[in-house]
Amino acid sequence: MASWISMDEACRLLGVQPQTVYAYVSRGKLEVMTDPVDTRRSLYRAEDVAALARRKQAGRKHETLATNTLFGAEPSIPTALSSFYRGRVYYRGQDAVRLAGSASLEEAARLLWAAEQPVDFSSPKSTRSPKPGRAAAFTALAGLAASGHSTHGRLTRVLHTEGQALVGQLATSFGAKPGSEALHLRFAQGWSLPREVAELLRTAMVLLADHELTSSAFAARIAASTGASLPACVLAGLTTLSGPLHGDASGRVQALFDEVERLGEDQVVSYYLSTAMPLAGFGHHLYPDGDPRAAALLALFEPPKVISRFIRKVAELTGLQPNIDVALAALVASYQLPTDAAFGLFATARSVGLLAHSLEQLGVKQVIRPRGRYVGQAPDVAQTARP
Repeated sequence: MASWISMDEACRLLGVQPQTVYAYVSRGKLEVMTDPVDTRRSLYRAEDVAALARRKQAGRKHETLATNTLFGAEPSIPTALSSFYRGRVYYRGQDAVRLAGSASLEEAARLLWAAEQPVDFSSPKSTRSPKPGRAAAFTALAGLAASGHSTHGRLTRVLHTEGQALVGQLATSFGAKPGSEALHLRFAQGWSLPREVAELLRTAMVLLADHELTSSAFAARIAASTGASLPACVLAGLTTLSGPLHGDASGRVQALFDEVERLGEDQVVSYYLSTAMPLAGFGHHLYPDGDPRAAALLALFEPPKVISRFIRKVAELTGLQPNIDVALAALVASYQLPTDAAFGLFATARSVGLLAHSLEQLGVKQVIRPRGRYVGQAPDVAQTARP
């Protein structure tokens, strides 16, 4: 039989004030009952209080760990997909930069998904978007998410097939030509680019396929943990990716390049440095010596001269090297790609990684549910505590 203790005893054992005990009750951590001897008072389950007291022995160490897990540099979810080692990113143990030297996005997907069969991102002609772009891509995904089937109770190979169709349709929505060729060739055809530029698109997309537990990967994994459909998982990830501090950062760089082409590199660099404004696209907290993905991509083509001078000047004056967002924006400027092409390439490529994270999360069989740490006004429990 459960034992029950008074408010005073609960406060003493936990080392807290009564309002904290009320908060525990409201969050379901502490069971409460009316005192049968005095109905104006409440009693608290002793076993629950003891369990809370044991957890509190770690004190702020536990709180600090939880905060760092969500907002710090250490991942909180085990994954076998991507890792960082000596300033480089690896896909399932393979150097991503080296892989991008020859692999297609389809081959990178097969690696990340651990698929038994080759991956095919074919897209039928019926999927052609009348007005390709971000709006078409998100609208298509939203429609599929609204009618999609839960991932639970379905074989992995079936989910792989569905994932292939999702990536293929997403690419078409961003402007890739429908068909059965490799995705980088379809993008080149859709954007009327020569085959040599298609090779640059291939390299860029493989470099962007995954980047460990990013904000968008975490969002996709949360959706997957609830049993949401694959299109819903991808949509959750891509809406997060669309933020200017994440996958759409290349848009900020493109705006910066527009200033450079209009005013010249000297004036732009001088203005930003004199006003202590950050220069978008330079530096990366995971790559203190420079983003190897950016270096690999920029080595394959020559950006417009004024942009090349700007990149060199910023690196010389700040010590910060260009990251992948600069490389993507430079690719857009060099070959006059559609305005939203950088995000389209990023979103299409990263959808491969988002699907990989979603599929991996399905094996955990546990809903991701972080807990809030309430720091607001104490609950008004005066009326609640009355019989």
